[in-house]
Formats: sequence, structure tokens, C-alpha cells
Amino acid sequence: MINGTLDDPFYYLVNFCNVLRWVRARYSDLLSAPEQDFIECFLSLPQASQALLVRMIMRKGIVFRASKLTYEEIGLAEQAIVPLQQHGWVDLEPTLTLEQLFGLLTKKEITANFKQYLPKATISKREMLEKVREALQEESSEEVRCFKGWCEDADECLYALTIMGMCDRFRLMLFGNLRQDWSEFVLAELGVYRYETVEFSMSSRAFRTRDDIDLYLHIHDCRERFEQGESAVTILEALPGPITTNSWLESRRAKLLYQLAQHHERMNEPATAVTLYKACAYPGARVRRLRVLERSGQYDEAFDVAQDAEATPESEAEKQHVQRILPRLRRKLGLPQLPKQGSIAFERMTLKLPKPAGESVEAAVRDHLSKKEGPVHYVENTLLNALFGLLCWDTIFAAVPGAFFHPFHVGPADLLRADFYHKRAALFEACLSQLDSAAYQTTIWNNFAAKQGIQSPFIYWEAISEALLDQALTCLPAKHLKQWFERMLIDLKANRAGFPDLIQFWPNERRYKMIEVKGPGDRLQDNQLRWLEFCTQHDMPVAVCYVQWATSPYEASEA
Repeated sequence: MINGTLDDPFYYLVNFCNVLRWVRARYSDLLSAPEQDFIECFLSLPQASQALLVRMIMRKGIVFRASKLTYEEIGLAEQAIVPLQQHGWVDLEPTLTLEQLFGLLTKKEITANFKQYLPKATISKREMLEKVREALQEESSEEVRCFKGWCEDADECLYALTIMGMCDRFRLMLFGNLRQDWSEFVLAELGVYRYETVEFSMSSRAFRTRDDIDLYLHIHDCRERFEQGESAVTILEALPGPITTNSWLESRRAKLLYQLAQHHERMNEPATAVTLYKACAYPGARVRRLRVLERSGQYDEAFDVAQDAEATPESEAEKQHVQRILPRLRRKLGLPQLPKQGSIAFERMTLKLPKPAGESVEAAVRDHLSKKEGPVHYVENTLLNALFGLLCWDTIFAAVPGAFFHPFHVGPADLLRADFYHKRAALFEACLSQLDSAAYQTTIWNNFAAKQGIQSPFIYWEAISEALLDQALTCLPAKHLKQWFERMLIDLKANRAGFPDLIQFWPNERRYKMIEVKGPGDRLQDNQLRWLEFCTQHDMPVAVCYVQWATSPYEASEA
């Protein structure tokens, strides 16, 4: 797909036409008759009419004042709109809710039309909306009305899109999600974002069936309604049952079910929350169910759930939670306690430092510990993720079926799905085998130079300098890199985070130390504890630095 150049005043139209052709070429079997008709009719319209429609599609909302649709390359909107109205794609006499109306009017216009309901004091548009809505509800007169029905003196036309749902469907077919929008084309043309070029076939696409698209849109609609405050009960009634034909869509449905269960938990409705968590396969649902059972005094059932989770934990995180909960349940049920597991034997450092002005505690510790012969870097999760991303670049961007289907992928579409690693196991094995020789350094340096600035789910380029990379490859043993990367691949979603904040290198000695920083009152998070345990088990130098603020310069201490 070739983007429209920004030198062309109709660049946005070129991009939209490319999307329509892209969708038609790859989804012809899934397009409805109205969708196919739209594509054919649109591509045959006069350029000005095409451009006006695309301008509206790419703007926020679906209703526009004619006076706000002035574009030099299009000319008169009232002429360009005629074919759009004839096809039924734009309504020139739309009805508006009060909220839609306030989105179109300026504060001055709102005051002029609704001054009888508003105080003389200056208030925001949101407050104006609430005041007018309350007044109209008291009069039992709030409703949808045409523009003149709301504003008698209105003397301009409104244009309302009637095809936004169809256009969102086209966008979904292209991107495989509704998170990305038409601005991707512009940002790519400006060079703000650069994407890896991945070869994929004409048959590569996000959805296999029309039902998959409909289900995605339905779940998305349910989530938006829930986020906008609609009753959790009505959302649950609208939510489809388990989707056995598509694990990806089922994970999206399960996530919303998990959020509904959380809502009932917050509303102190434990029975409903337990029922929903039990029916939900989303990661973490079993632990949440266990916690609700424990809090509501259902210790026998909670103990059964905890034993199941202990025997077959879904993740390291669940295992960690269950190990904390089981001793409490044993006490409450009068059961004998099992021997306690020893605490993690990581190194502990203490510092008392002057409290810096406008600087984080991590930066303060970095500056305090850094020496010429032992520089300290504030890297948190960026360094090891970048090393993994650079070493495994070709595997991450391998043209695995279903992983890439448009030119704007930051990473493979299945990156965080359960089968991501298994689909590429042989590729990753070959990639990580480079760590058994010096080959890995050549690969990392080559990709650092060749891929600079290209979007990656593992690399934040601004945080990775040549000097930092050189020190890392000098000081970090290949054996440790391999162990870290293998653990990351067990659960990419969880294990990309939790690395210590700082890393100190001694290049002349080819050694390092990772340092997690905790300020006053701060404590280790669960994912940090898991990484600390892993590092200590594998004899990797890691420490936790506990910081207190000195009340005077004389109290400052050394590590």
C-alpha cells in the first residue's frame, strides 16, 4: 500500500481510496452488498465530493456545521455535498441530542439560546449542559430535535454522516483493531512513525469470517457502553456466550467479563462476582474469585480453589498469590501449617540522601552511585527488552500467518497471545543459540544500526544509546542474557516488566549489578519480586536499595 504524499492536497483521499481497494482485494468474500456498492460508488464520485466525505470521516464526531467544512482544495461544500446526499451517505436534516448540539455550539451561542436556564456567572460547557439538561427534564421537554428546533435563529446547514459504522468496519478490516485510525498514514508519511517492512500475502487478513467481524464490533460496543456508565446487568445480557471458534475474540470477551466481575466486586456483590469470575478464563480471574470467596467467609470453597490453583497454576503471578493466600486459609480452617518458604536472599543496600528538587529517587541514587569506572544507568525495563528485541528482530517480524496484514504493525498481532512462542519455537531456538557464541553481538550491533527508529514492541529507541549498548554487551554475560530472554518468552505480557530500575557497569572488569530502588514508604511489587527471585536463583548480581531522605547534608550516607 503506497501512502498519499503530503505534497498532494488530496493526500488523505488517496489514502482512503487505497484502504477501500485494500479491503476489497482481501475481504471481497466478507463484504456485504451495501459495502461493495459503497466502494464502487465512492470510487466513481467527483473528486470534490469524495474529498469532502473523507474529511468528515476523519474528523471527530458524525455531525458537522457546514461553515466548519471549508477546505481550499474542495471548494464549495454545498456543491460537493449533493452526490453524498443523493446516495444517502449524508443527512442534511439530522436530529440532535442536547449533548450533540452543545458539541457544535460555542459557549457564546449556548448562552444566547439557553440564557433562561443558565446563571450569570461564567461556567464551563459541561456545566452548561448539565444546567440546561436539568431544566429541560423538569419541563419534561428534553428530546432529540433538528437544529432549528433547538436554535430558532439557526441559519446554516448541518451535515450528518450516516455511514460511519461502515467506515469503522473498513478500518477494522485494515488494522484488525479500532485503536489505530486514519492518522497512521499521515504519521508514517511525516516520518513520525516508521514501520518494519514485512512480506505478507494477498490472503493475509485479520478476520476469517463475517461473524468474526460482527463479534468484534459487538464486544467493542458492549465495552464502550459499559465504560460510558450503562448498567453492568444490561451489558452482561448483551455479551455473547463463549466463542469457541476464535481464541483471540474469546480473550476479548473474557476480558470484558472480567471487568464486569470486578464491577460487582467493587459494588459489594460477592455472589455475582464469584459467578462471573468462575465463568471467565481471563488471566487473574481465578485469583480474584479466590479473594472474593475468602473475604466473604467461604473458606472451604476458597481452599478448594486455592489447591487447584497451586496444583496447576496458570502463571508465576497466580502461583505467587496462592502461596500467600493458602497459609491464611489454613489458619481459618484450623488446618496444620506447612513449613514456611525462605525469603529471597537478595542483597540489600541502604542510603540516606539529600532529597533532590524535581528529580526522581531513582535518578538521585543513580547520580550518587555512578563513578567514572562504574557508570550507573536508569534503564528500568528498557535495556533488556531492547537487547531481546535487537537479537530476535527477524524472528519477531517473521511473516508468520496471521501475524501481519497491513503496513502499520508495531509488532506481530499475536504478540501477547498464548501461542506466540510456540508458533515460532524453532525460530527463537535458532535465534537464542547465537548466545552460545559471539554471533549474538554482531546481530545486535547490525540491527541497532539497520533498524534505528523503526517501531518495535520491545525497543524505546530514545533510551538506548551506542555507549549504553557497548557497556551492556561488554559486561552482561551471554549466559545471563539467554536466561532472561527464555524467561521473558514464557510469558511476554508479564515478564517484559519488573526489571530493576538501575544497572551499574564496570567495563574494565566486565561485570555488572542491577539495582532496584525503593524510596521512603515504597515496597517491592509482585513482578519485581519474581524477577529478584529469578536473578538470585541464577547467581545474577542484583540488589535492592532502600532510600531515606536526609534532613541535613551531614546525614547523607554511603551505600
